[in-house]
Amino acid sequence: MNDALQSADSERDQRLARILSDVTDAVGRGEIVDLEKICTAHPDLASELHRLWGAVLVANIAAAAGDEGLADDTPSSSQWRSMELPTTVGDYELIEELGRGGMGVVFRARQISLGREVAVKMILRGRLACESDLQRFLAEASATARLEHPNIVPVYEVGDVDGRPFFSMQLVEGETLAQLVDEGPLPQRESAEAVAVIARAIDFAHKQGVLHRDLKPSNILISPDGVPMITDFGLAKQVDVEADLTRSGMLVGTPAYMSPEQAGGRRNLVGPGSDIYSLGCVLYYALTGRSPFVAESPMEMVMQVIEQDPTPPRAIREDLDRDLEMIVVRCLQKPIDLRYHSAEALADDLEAYLTDEKVSARSGRFTQVVARVFRETHHATVLENWGTLWIWHSMVLLVAGLLTWQLSYHGVTQRWIYAGVWTIGLGAWATVFWKLRQRMGPVTFIERQIAHVWGAALVAIGMMFPIEWLLQVPVLSLSPLLAVISSMVFIIKAGMLNGAFYLQAIALLITALLMALFPPNSHLIFGIVSAACFFIPGFKYSRRRRFADRGE
Repeated sequence: MNDALQSADSERDQRLARILSDVTDAVGRGEIVDLEKICTAHPDLASELHRLWGAVLVANIAAAAGDEGLADDTPSSSQWRSMELPTTVGDYELIEELGRGGMGVVFRARQISLGREVAVKMILRGRLACESDLQRFLAEASATARLEHPNIVPVYEVGDVDGRPFFSMQLVEGETLAQLVDEGPLPQRESAEAVAVIARAIDFAHKQGVLHRDLKPSNILISPDGVPMITDFGLAKQVDVEADLTRSGMLVGTPAYMSPEQAGGRRNLVGPGSDIYSLGCVLYYALTGRSPFVAESPMEMVMQVIEQDPTPPRAIREDLDRDLEMIVVRCLQKPIDLRYHSAEALADDLEAYLTDEKVSARSGRFTQVVARVFRETHHATVLENWGTLWIWHSMVLLVAGLLTWQLSYHGVTQRWIYAGVWTIGLGAWATVFWKLRQRMGPVTFIERQIAHVWGAALVAIGMMFPIEWLLQVPVLSLSPLLAVISSMVFIIKAGMLNGAFYLQAIALLITALLMALFPPNSHLIFGIVSAACFFIPGFKYSRRRRFADRGE
């Protein structure tokens, strides 16, 4: 029987691996991947496929980010890489190459029909897999061409040559912000002034329904007279357009400057707040001379953006003004609702700093502070993996509490019986719990940390019984510590997962006092309260998981 089950599990795992391999290859080729169609074809694997889809996206962007040399070997790409300049392409005479990156090459050019110098960017990477992608790109780039703002480099024309899209824009003499910072971090006020201007321009774009999605120092030009200008809206998206260049299986942006929701492939969350996060990264770079995250590989970079908090700016630049640091920190919050609500609000705060006025980043109403303490962290999504298991865990705690209460009520005093319930019994359940979790899919790093905390709590509970024996006190005398230990576990979970768990921690501390006051009923009280502390969030997150699996 066991051999048959293991064989079935092995066959299922192999099938899942084959599907993921095919999907990953398709994403790498730039093909459109319909995840829902795949899940419909394999309903028994739908949950695992949804859970592992993020890993496929991370692998895709890691490969793309590590290939800044335009690794597109199609004939048209080779043409742009090897052409002799000057040369004529359509209405443009390409004079010299100005720069290149992961999406394409920028040339200094002369527009023949108008006799003016312009910059032309050719999109060379194989990002646009089909004709519909090309048309979407052209439509989105055309939308940015309608943006008329003194701090946005105007786009003159959008089109394609030999199937390769391009756009021409104003040629701005000067340096990029990245080139300026190569010589060292900028003065604090100069950095604030530049980003305030850029934030105003981004706010203008947002109000016109356009997101940039690739803000970074190399996309900010500083003209000879010191005016900052945003360029390269080539990855822009119209806010009110459902279909966009970022189809399933494609992430856009530069890993070091993209927001967590972009890095995680959560397309439905990408919005103005994503550009605000990137503006914070740009300000961080201008002030410190480095990006918020530094990693040895693109994959590690993406994971840092998703999972970790950046080094505080003042740890790199000790003389940094605290108000300016707070502005940066607010921009770089993982939860979108903790960032500035608009680029305009960011610009207002930077201008308040420049005029020595109070900045909103340092202030907060009491209700806002409380809301931040009790909110979910960006790790809270892992709780969806634990929801159903926590419901079962609540039942185990209730049974353990009721059993201990009844044993004590009937005068059982053998210490080993109680030790068996709370060490061997809970230990066995912990093993089953963990095996069930592993069957649901890959275990994340944060889940392993939580598992270690739980293991530490089990060790602490198990140590109560030999300590009672050494102290020669009656059995169950230290029982209130059950609630204290459980409370400490929820305090740790509150910091890592969801601030609402502070309420469970408080309830368990109160439970500890009640257990001390009413010893005969102490385990009845603990069983009910501890079960509720796990059942309520377990029910909440199990429902959320079901809705997510159904795509609601």
